[in-house]
Amino acid sequence: MSISTFDKDKTYIVYDGECPFCSRYVSFLRFREAVGPVLLVNARDDHPVVRHVEKRGVVLDREMALVHGGYIYSGHDCINRMALMSTASGAFNRMNAFVFASARISSLAYPPMRMFRNLTLRLLGKRPIREQQ
Repeated sequence: MSISTFDKDKTYIVYDGECPFCSRYVSFLRFREAVGPVLLVNARDDHPVVRHVEKRGVVLDREMALVHGGYIYSGHDCINRMALMSTASGAFNRMNAFVFASARISSLAYPPMRMFRNLTLRLLGKRPIREQQ
């Protein structure tokens, strides 16, 4: 993989590595065998997939992104799709699937989750992603 490209056949989750909630969330997810390897990418890093999703309009200070099968899912679509792709192994994954497998619940839950994330980052003294780069 060169510095300017990424492997479009792989699955990526782009999230804020400075956010304790985002980091824990993506580390607890267990994906089905059919998905294959899932690569976690910190949105604060200079990574080709970060540039790819930003060029397509994803604002990583407001939403995480899933890149899978040539598509980009962001925000509530991202958590909904990840819930559908994850296994039922473990209490966290079962709860995650129960809550976020519904597109409607995902769309209702995502804005308060984002607000809580932003407040937490502010209290921790973390700068927005855009100011990092």
